[in-house]
Amino acid sequence: MDAEQLKSSSHRWMNAALAAFVEGPESHDFAVHHAGVATEHLFKAYLAGLHPALIVEGRHFDSLLHATGLGSHAGPLSKVKTIGLVDAYGRVAKLLPGKIPISKEDLEPLTDARNGVAHSAIHDSAQSVAVFTTCLRLVDPVLEELKVDPNGYWGPYLVLHDKLVDEQVRQERIAAEALLVKARSLFEQRFGHMSSKERVVVLAAITSKPMITMGREAPVECPACGSQGWMAGEVEPIHHYRDGQFTVDPDEVFLDPHGFHCAACDLEVDIKLLLHVGDLPRGIFLDADPHDYNNDEPRVDEDIRRGR
Repeated sequence: MDAEQLKSSSHRWMNAALAAFVEGPESHDFAVHHAGVATEHLFKAYLAGLHPALIVEGRHFDSLLHATGLGSHAGPLSKVKTIGLVDAYGRVAKLLPGKIPISKEDLEPLTDARNGVAHSAIHDSAQSVAVFTTCLRLVDPVLEELKVDPNGYWGPYLVLHDKLVDEQVRQERIAAEALLVKARSLFEQRFGHMSSKERVVVLAAITSKPMITMGREAPVECPACGSQGWMAGEVEPIHHYRDGQFTVDPDEVFLDPHGFHCAACDLEVDIKLLLHVGDLPRGIFLDADPHDYNNDEPRVDEDIRRGR
């Protein structure tokens, strides 16, 4: 549960993953597996740096005892149960809202590939490059948070890393631009024949209410047609830490967006492409409602994330 040990382990596993990747497709199963382990260990290094309890299974009391410095009351340290890649991703993404460029949906091929190799010696070779690159993109923002020199972490494979990441981002940007072109064309077909006054009235009627039902919604200008669209997502109450105490912000919550929809041009953007579509925000501060504090976990503020 030591953050530095986990960080060092991540580096070793990623170095082995990159070495396997350059050997060619016949070694891509090792590359995917090792990169998945490296990613998990780096997530845990970040979490453990905040507090060791953040990487243990919450229902395993002996593990919590070790994580909170009460290991003398627990079984052996070798029996500690820690969270897996998916849970580690979820915790890091919540603590670093808007900074992790991979959605939970995009994480699934990685977990399937890593588990397939580890347990069944099976993986989808057609997806290996995409899955491997997903690991690289997950690691980058965590390295930045941990203030790890990327030159030291990637070593002689830095150029390869840059090319793989740039290519995947380029493909996502192409997909995002295609969505915008299609939406603009549809908007013109629907409303191009109307006068300005008619268009204003019609658009006000069809865009006044959100069409996505997911937690909360916030109005956002559509990057394709300029109409009012809706960003939907889950809200997280904002907790501040000052003078040794947590306090809840009674006035604001943070909307973690999961999707965008515009009724005027049918532009629909999932979490994977939000980053690449126009000026859509990665998060929005909203006025708090009472129900916001009932079911959601708190969003930890910047001081906590940085260990102050």
